[in-house]
Amino acid sequence: MQVHLNPPLEPGRAPELAAAIVAAAADISDAALDYSPESIAVVEDIVDGFRAEGVSGEEMAESLVAFGCYLGEIVTRHIGGTWRPAPAAHPTTAPFVVVLPDARECHPIDWVFSRLEAGAAVSIRGLYATAAADGADSQFAEDAEEAEEAEEGAHG
Repeated sequence: MQVHLNPPLEPGRAPELAAAIVAAAADISDAALDYSPESIAVVEDIVDGFRAEGVSGEEMAESLVAFGCYLGEIVTRHIGGTWRPAPAAHPTTAPFVVVLPDARECHPIDWVFSRLEAGAAVSIRGLYATAAADGADSQFAEDAEEAEEAEEGAHG
């Protein structure tokens, strides 16, 4: 699904969209989004709430894109990287991605839409941990992997 918002989505607007969703989440649900990797769990909970309400990605597109920008800001602040236009050959929800210092692409906006569609089967914390592997935040990646293994053990 392609998202078309007014004004058009551009890489330079990602920090602004992230800041807007931080304020909205605080106002609407007292959610504390502080740009820490640990706050990814809060985003997962919020998206899971949308899923439980039965809303679609199209109905929540603006909020989901903004949460994706928030996640991308966590990536750029803790792992490194920059917002860039998405390559034309790779269809994504939004026309921009985070390019990590090692040139890998990260698709945090897609992470949010995928979580809404698939639920807990898509772990945004796990996706972040994968992005953080070999990056500046590799300790978080190790901690997230251990937590995910423990969670699987508790449910398995």
